[in-house]
Amino acid sequence: MLRSPGLSDIAERGNVKNLWFHLMPYKDLPDDFRDTHPSVWVDINSKLLDAKRVHQHYNEYLDELEYAGQLGFDGICCNEHHQNGYGLMPSPNLIASTLTRRTTEPAICVMGNSLALYNPPTRVAEEFAMLDCMSGGRLIAGFPVGTPMDTIFAYAQNPSKLRERYYEAHDIVMKAWQEEETFSFDGRFNQLRYVNVWPRPVQKPHPPVWIPGGGSVETWRWCAEMDYVYCYLSYFGYKAGEATMKGFWDEMDKLGKDRNPYRAGFLQFVAVGETEKEALELYKESAEYFYGRCLHVNPKWASPAGYQSEATIRAKVQSQVALAAQKSSGPAGAARDWKDILDLGYVIAGDPDQVAERIREVCTNLNVGHLMLLCQFGNMSTDLAKYNTKLYAERVMPQIADLFDDQWDDAWWPQPLSERALPAEVA
Repeated sequence: MLRSPGLSDIAERGNVKNLWFHLMPYKDLPDDFRDTHPSVWVDINSKLLDAKRVHQHYNEYLDELEYAGQLGFDGICCNEHHQNGYGLMPSPNLIASTLTRRTTEPAICVMGNSLALYNPPTRVAEEFAMLDCMSGGRLIAGFPVGTPMDTIFAYAQNPSKLRERYYEAHDIVMKAWQEEETFSFDGRFNQLRYVNVWPRPVQKPHPPVWIPGGGSVETWRWCAEMDYVYCYLSYFGYKAGEATMKGFWDEMDKLGKDRNPYRAGFLQFVAVGETEKEALELYKESAEYFYGRCLHVNPKWASPAGYQSEATIRAKVQSQVALAAQKSSGPAGAARDWKDILDLGYVIAGDPDQVAERIREVCTNLNVGHLMLLCQFGNMSTDLAKYNTKLYAERVMPQIADLFDDQWDDAWWPQPLSERALPAEVA
């Protein structure tokens, strides 16, 4: 596999980074969804979909992403999922392309393109290069292996060959970005006579690469080998995520890597109100919608044979997808009501001071310098999502701005052009 050269030479002395993450869920699943439908993913009933509502959703969601960029979030994030009602983003690059024109400052984190699904993978190299050029060097390139639902069932990939296909696709993309001459690639899964992608990325040698994962040992090791950021996208909060992040940092110790917090990212749901009482009242419905309907995953889709490696199974690391499916079909005590969701730390809710205090604990205890926030979740309205976003940006972010200040360099953050073109005013 091709290793990233020169990342240590591109460093930004860092404070903790706050990135606004969006799943773009479908907001009109019926109240009895989990009782009358087997799964939100793969075989979700198409009769539930109203395309006119999706039109509204997309415009609302783009407004929310742009709003987060205006309020000073360091980055805005989109992601790739297929055939499901919990994330309406089968093509995150389409979403990211609109953000290159409607925002000017935040990093655009595409989290990411599931490399094994693209034939040929040069398509990813081309589209990510376009996004980096369009944004003036603001792209963060995410390369997920992909969930079983997306890769194996929706896109019919062989689980035992998925990771090999992923590694080969990665090598093609990285070489396509960096090789100055036209080259040929003769691999197990891809045979390409002429590779010479145009355009090439603005950022050299390439945009920073982040690897979203649910917690597999081989992903940890690969991130260390390639000097990439590992991002733990946890739906179940900092309490459940602590063991996985400890496993990651223990693995980094074994491999001789330093404990630079910018090697890691973590996803956390937040719900901010003017008072704790207000927060508990405002966000209850949205949280119960997300955990009760958006994560209603049929267990048969979650853990196909061959998807997890022996090392991960031996380490007893459970993916977020498998955990969601287990909870979906598990006992009544699995957290789907607001009180349990709060008690288990799935969502951090409270007034700005309470949320800031807890976020400091999360970043410190998990040692993460890239914090991804879900300020919109479930069927939350745009007005409430913007309210949550504004309170977090204006009254939580300043309280955590000194985290990791002057202690570590962030060698995994975009390096945009100092002078960037702006879109012309529409007449």
